[in-house]
Amino acid sequence: MSEWHTSTYSGGNNECVEVREHASGADLRDSKHPDAGHLPFPASEWTGFLSSTLQ
Repeated sequence: MSEWHTSTYSGGNNECVEVREHASGADLRDSKHPDAGHLPFPASEWTGFLSSTLQ
């Protein structure tokens, strides 16, 4: 599993989400509250999200 990282669009102000990508999809969490848990997304949903944001 990859490490948590922030988007390059975040601006570095620590008020963003972090993502951790892996073979079965991706996990998202709040960078200000990393211990509060994360939202898992299956690979098909994560791929669809990335495809829609790159258009």
